[in-house]
Amino acid sequence: MSLGDLTRRNLLLAGGAVAAGAAVNLLPGVAFGAPAGGTSQQTKTVTGTFTPSISDWYYLPVEVPKGVNQIDVSYSYDKPAVPAGVRGNACDIGMFGPEGIQLGNQRGFRGWSGGFRTSFSISASQATPGYIPGPITPGTWHVILGPYTVAPQGLNYQVQITLTFGPEGQPFKPHPAPATASAKQRGKAWYRGDCHLHTVHSDGQRTPQQLVTDARGAGLDFIVSTDHNTSSSQLQWGDEATDDLLILNGEEVTTRSGHWPAIGLPAGTWIDWRYRASDSKDFQHFVDQVHKAGGLVTAAHPFANCFGCTYEFAYEIADLVEIWNGPWTEDDQATVDHWDGLLRSGKWIPAIGDSDAHNPNQIVALPHTVVLADSLRQKDLLAGLKAGRSWLAESSAVQLSFSVSDGGKSAGIGERLASDIGTPVTVTAQVGGVPGTTVSILDQLGPEHSETVPDSGTATVTWTTYPRYSRWVRLEVRRPSGGPNTTTPNAMVAMTNPIFVGKS
Repeated sequence: MSLGDLTRRNLLLAGGAVAAGAAVNLLPGVAFGAPAGGTSQQTKTVTGTFTPSISDWYYLPVEVPKGVNQIDVSYSYDKPAVPAGVRGNACDIGMFGPEGIQLGNQRGFRGWSGGFRTSFSISASQATPGYIPGPITPGTWHVILGPYTVAPQGLNYQVQITLTFGPEGQPFKPHPAPATASAKQRGKAWYRGDCHLHTVHSDGQRTPQQLVTDARGAGLDFIVSTDHNTSSSQLQWGDEATDDLLILNGEEVTTRSGHWPAIGLPAGTWIDWRYRASDSKDFQHFVDQVHKAGGLVTAAHPFANCFGCTYEFAYEIADLVEIWNGPWTEDDQATVDHWDGLLRSGKWIPAIGDSDAHNPNQIVALPHTVVLADSLRQKDLLAGLKAGRSWLAESSAVQLSFSVSDGGKSAGIGERLASDIGTPVTVTAQVGGVPGTTVSILDQLGPEHSETVPDSGTATVTWTTYPRYSRWVRLEVRRPSGGPNTTTPNAMVAMTNPIFVGKS
């Protein structure tokens, strides 16, 4: 197909539509021919301007001939000064191969770096982190540009594409992480994990090796790799795997309407992100894709104060809510308040806490989730998380147990104690490693009983209630002074999912 044939109709016929009936925003493209005179490289440049009245995604067609063994792309755009409170220019970039750009087309996806990199390379044997190595198949490739924010003056961009000709290198061999971490396997037990982490495969500054080192040092049993909008790291974790840390695959699906990490994916699984909350059928489609693959969907940092970060999708479709993201802030408190409101209204979505660590100065496992699972295997860990058999901790130094009993029966976090409405229920909490904190037992009416933890950092707290008064109970451990990692007073140190009380 020649560049002149790339009309709207022919693009649809070629399988390039993003979605059935959806408009595709094509930019002026470039066509390369066979090399002449023994040249090994060809370079072409495209320039253009985005105005503030733009769509989310634009596609720059690149006609790639036979004999190419590497594609290099670089881009730049201007950043004019804007008044305080006005958003300036920011533009993301990625790549699709000749298999097509239609929504959800994993075969066509070849990588994404968002706004973190200004250039990338793809060849059969290797690729820039965030991109997928593989053959440079002849046909129409597409550079995807995503103008994230555009200044009132507009966004002037330049994209440079270089093709290198020659024999292909050795094919890339995927090496995903193993399914077990035998040294940490304890059968049915409480396992500590951080389910939201980034590496150099998206906008993180840690290499996979550095992330593994820091996770082991933080006392974790498992981690979930959730680089933004790409599956590239999933194919390489086996290079860094150890027998004392289980590595699960994931992707932080980063849309213009919020972020939702898909966790527990088969290696190499890519989840599309080119839709908004108003496209509810598309969101449901990709949630279904995650579930069919055996994974879970997390509503991430719902009240994060950045454009595109606030979660705008339907909460009831998510499996988990990330109510604590990184060092404790007012954003986290807003999320806890919202989650607690859902719980009071009878809509419980299990809570998790993650560090969302990107950079070396961001602490892995601050916070993390401690989950009761039948084993340290992906299926069992995800089952424990989805059932809400979990609690959240500031660090691995924090110890906690929480249960209820009516004298004959007992129940733990995420479970139900089916007692008669007039039967007294004893709530028991044991904490350790939390000096300078206050332990509070809450139900649907709010905090019901609180005690100060002594300097030893350990305490046992009990309280008695009845099912006629308390539909559920949960535990919070807070540090009134804030703490070493946050300036926000009354910072969370640990909290649990609820235990339900009564027969219904």
